Amino acid sequence: MKTGTVHIVGAGPGDPELITVKALRLIKEADVILYDRLVNEQLLAEAKPDGQLVYCGKSPGAHTMSQEQIHRKLVEYAMQGKNVVRLKGGDPFIFGRGGEEALALAERGIPYEVVPGITSALGAASAADIPLTHRGMSASVAFVTGSRCSSPETRIRWDLLAHSVDMLVIYMGITHLERIRTELLMHGKDADTPTAIVENGSTDQQRTVTGTLGLIHKQAAAMKIKNPALIIIGASVKVREQLNLLVMDAIHQVG
Repeated sequence: MKTGTVHIVGAGPGDPELITVKALRLIKEADVILYDRLVNEQLLAEAKPDGQLVYCGKSPGAHTMSQEQIHRKLVEYAMQGKNVVRLKGGDPFIFGRGGEEALALAERGIPYEVVPGITSALGAASAADIPLTHRGMSASVAFVTGSRCSSPETRIRWDLLAHSVDMLVIYMGITHLERIRTELLMHGKDADTPTAIVENGSTDQQRTVTGTLGLIHKQAAAMKIKNPALIIIGASVKVREQLNLLVMDAIHQVG
């Protein structure tokens, strides 16, 4: 029996219309789809009638499958000759553990293909009218994981990030928001630095809170912001306010 191919596919940030043409085709053709928690259900509805859907999502403190179990499932289905899609929220290679899955497949001689998706840093920021680069404000961006910022084996150089990058985009950091802001402030980041948190970015449940690094934790608590949420820190967060004011002016002029 010929070994099947595993496609490691990015589903985008939440809005199903942000999926790539190639990714959608692969979903429609797949014999098996192993999908994550944040994949929009509308995309799963595109699977063929006899396609098998396997949930392997993870939420903080609750994993349906371990990463090793996911690796074994991918290999198992491919060895059965099936056309497999590993469907992951955002982009597989941006905090998606897609690299680990590709290595696990390559080590076993399983053919694979990586299909990129719009990562939540781009999707959520754009949906919230926050450009991650903006002339005269921000010329550099860093993507940072917040989920392990207190883990001793994952050392994040907050001392460097506080000064060497114009814009910080922190994934999976809402649980550690106070620790993150404390680290940045302790290393000299200005408390008045514009900061935003985007919850459920690009979906119809999106909420955005903006403020300053010094006070954003209080605003997030007041709004009861929860995962999934993206923290964006830097000057071009101010563009959101500028755009909002221009839109309101235009509405008043029409009115």
